[in-house]
Amino acid sequence: MAVLTVLYPAHDGAKFDHAYYDAVHIPLVKEVFGPTGLESVQVLRGLTAGDGGAAPYVVIANLIFRDAEALRASRSGPRGLEVRADLARFTDIQPITQISALA
Repeated sequence: MAVLTVLYPAHDGAKFDHAYYDAVHIPLVKEVFGPTGLESVQVLRGLTAGDGGAAPYVVIANLIFRDAEALRASRSGPRGLEVRADLARFTDIQPITQISALA
């Protein structure tokens, strides 16, 4: 399995519309990437840092794909740009992404 992790770093004045993200963006991700191998999505909302301070990330999303080829096919597919373009509708945060193998 391959995992695309999308991290939205917290910073003062950051805009993040959780309602839009939950109701529109995540369903769009599932609709677009499901046919090419997306198996599940895990969304984590930052509460606090390990030391009790402010959470370093507003949201961390793990998109779990059947394998690395499914992840590549999803990201480079005809609607991959649609998913990336939707970010501007719910946040002004520049996300950090990482691709990992599920151990």
